[in-house]
Amino acid sequence: MEQPVCTARTPEHALDAWFAHRGWSPAPFQRDVWSRYLRGDSGLLHTPTGSGKTLAAFGGPLIEAVAARRARAAAAAESLGRATTVASTARDLKVLWITPLRALATDTVRALREPAEGLGLDWVIGLRTGDASARDKKLAREGGLDALVTTPESLALLLSYPDAASRLGALRCVVVDEWHELLGTKRGVLLQLCLARLRTLAPRVRVWGLSATLGNLAEARDVLLPNYPNAEVVSGATPRPMTLETLLPDAGERFPWAGHLGLTQLSRVIDRVFRARTSLLFTNTRVNAELWHQALQAVWPEDSSTLALHHGSLDPSIRAEVEAGLRNGTLRCVVATSSLDLGVDFPAVDQVFQLGSPKGTARLLQRAGRAKHRPGESGHVICVPTHMLELVEFAAVRDAIDAGEVEARRPPRLSLDVLAQHCVTLALGGGFDAAQLLEEVRGTHAFAGLADEAWQSVLDFIVQGGSALEHYPDFRRVVRDGEGRYLVEDRRVATRHRLSIGTITSEGSVAVKLVRGGTLGAVEEGFIARLKPGDRFLFSGRMLKLVRMEAMTAYVQRAPAGDGQVPAWTGIKQPLSMELAARVEHLLARPVDVPEMRAVAGLLALQSKLSSLPRRGRLLVEAVKTREGPQLFVFPFAGRLANEGLAALVSLRWGRVEPNTFGYAANDYGFVLKPARDIEIDADALHSLMSPERLFEDLRDSLNLGELARRQFREIARIAGLLPPTVPGRPQKSTRQLQASSGLLYDVLQRYDPHHMLLELAEREVFAGQLEVQRLQRVLDQCAHREVMLLRPRGLTPLSFPLWAEGLRGQLSTEDWKTRVQRAAGQLEKRHGR
Repeated sequence: MEQPVCTARTPEHALDAWFAHRGWSPAPFQRDVWSRYLRGDSGLLHTPTGSGKTLAAFGGPLIEAVAARRARAAAAAESLGRATTVASTARDLKVLWITPLRALATDTVRALREPAEGLGLDWVIGLRTGDASARDKKLAREGGLDALVTTPESLALLLSYPDAASRLGALRCVVVDEWHELLGTKRGVLLQLCLARLRTLAPRVRVWGLSATLGNLAEARDVLLPNYPNAEVVSGATPRPMTLETLLPDAGERFPWAGHLGLTQLSRVIDRVFRARTSLLFTNTRVNAELWHQALQAVWPEDSSTLALHHGSLDPSIRAEVEAGLRNGTLRCVVATSSLDLGVDFPAVDQVFQLGSPKGTARLLQRAGRAKHRPGESGHVICVPTHMLELVEFAAVRDAIDAGEVEARRPPRLSLDVLAQHCVTLALGGGFDAAQLLEEVRGTHAFAGLADEAWQSVLDFIVQGGSALEHYPDFRRVVRDGEGRYLVEDRRVATRHRLSIGTITSEGSVAVKLVRGGTLGAVEEGFIARLKPGDRFLFSGRMLKLVRMEAMTAYVQRAPAGDGQVPAWTGIKQPLSMELAARVEHLLARPVDVPEMRAVAGLLALQSKLSSLPRRGRLLVEAVKTREGPQLFVFPFAGRLANEGLAALVSLRWGRVEPNTFGYAANDYGFVLKPARDIEIDADALHSLMSPERLFEDLRDSLNLGELARRQFREIARIAGLLPPTVPGRPQKSTRQLQASSGLLYDVLQRYDPHHMLLELAEREVFAGQLEVQRLQRVLDQCAHREVMLLRPRGLTPLSFPLWAEGLRGQLSTEDWKTRVQRAAGQLEKRHGR
């Protein structure tokens, strides 16, 4: 342990001396944040990853603590007539550090303890997340901490106890780390409500947000600090140089046109991994992480212990072991998902790989920042395209980085399910007065526009579930006492609520345990339900054999290497951001002289020969006769979700003109319509089908909105508390049981309370989230000013082929999808001399 720095003239000089002891000097932006904090200000710090934002945010509280210690010592010396060192007799929580990731929380505790110990402070800094030990959780709950690192969910849990006011009343500072990661989610809404409560409990608390990659800084500040309209956005260090290179296919090499895992790049990745000491290989999904880890393992030339896997479904002990290996430099390569792409500090990491398109500039910048996370070092990322058109997407990312363009993250509004959960939390944590809480809630960005009627609906819901459910005791969670305060009196309700706090929802999970050994993690119940004893599957970097299922636990044994199924985790595919999609279309229309575009030049020449490349002010459409029948390919470059909505919309409108049945598929570039009966369409007719008029009305008619809302309702019902969690020691509910419960509730509310707030919220979230209706509106507005360029190529083109392949996923065949796509791609290349 380093020696404390405690002889400086002032508290500020003490922190300077600690920096000097480490061979550092404080950056101007760090001093700026310290001085603003000491003046009582709140704000948002925007600075690149690895530039020192943790010490910028923590320096003010440290200086304050050193000053307080010296004041106590002076007071004691004056009263006793002699110098003495006096420790604080009571530990009030002074700093609350909120982080979105468990891995980041563990790293942050370590980063906060170092300067506190170096300054000779006797601070106890604790951790409270889902991964924390029982001792740490008890310490966080019962007090005895000076600083606590936690998550939004764990903060909400602390607020559910009646002693929250006394525990948190002395709070001086709240730091929200990686604020951009929370901003656009319901977790961010929950945090807004919790911060509003903290400002009530500790009116003088200062709040600082930290963000590295964000496009809407002013809005981010206003959401975090709604009661500080003039709060400062402090700009930190100049973004460090970022180098981006792409692993390109060799000249003449056959490279996939669509789909695939990118395993054709395996030898190139291995070569680059062994040119550096430590690498992180990021994938966009847990499935790809498992498969790439298996592929690397099969050809790994070193001890297998130097290769590791990290994703959110693995057991905390496994993740912690991997993180330790990254810190001490014993790992050569870690295959990871977003579980490691936030501000975790691993100085030993020399290079980062991004497997497949990152789909957004912010994500790539965030991941690139994990490499060379050392002062003065430039960032570096190696891009690994899995098919030809991803070369263009990586070129578009480089273009966006050079232009300094980062996507905005839009915060949700009026998430009444989150508000209902928060109200029950406060009713459990000592009770609340409705009028006072309404004022507090309206002080947040998320609920500034909350109407009186909506507020009353929330109160009615937590008291009786709404008019349709008022006669069922299970939905009476909150009562009003004689003074009109809302309280939770039922211990069973208290237990169930504390187990369900949070907004992260997923399908039911099954623990995976070795018959002789520890827990490996969890997979979704739907996957395990399809297996029978003796079946093999790949998980946690191991080939496993299912032995038996007991009480929502899958007991497994290690199996020899070979083939096996891979768990599929539910989730919406990340669409290409609208900003990046626009750059992709621009690059296709006007290719520039960069390595990626040179590598894809042959493909673009073929596209131009068979059809056309996109052109400015025009909407490219290809009508193709295939063996499956006529197909219409439309390329708005709007992202997968918006293109799916467009496909449904155009199908409906076209069917109104001439009755027909349509199949469709979509990807990030466009969508394909497959009419059952061949009908002709011209450019003018298609242009009218893509009119922005009556978008909402036609979307309601074009989709099975009721079924989409039913699925969304399940998530909302969990957050709002309608679907009770499993109580420890009791049998777990299966996914099928939860689906049946949510479906029954949905049907009851639809029939007897059709204007229930959660039904309306489900429909609104379908439009905003699954259909991206605002993005759809923008795309249709753009299409209204574009000329339709309708072409009729003789066969599939490089742009239409991936969409055709996407459409095969839903067809029945005795061949797998990959085999059919590879055969079709080979035939297409042969036909056109490639």
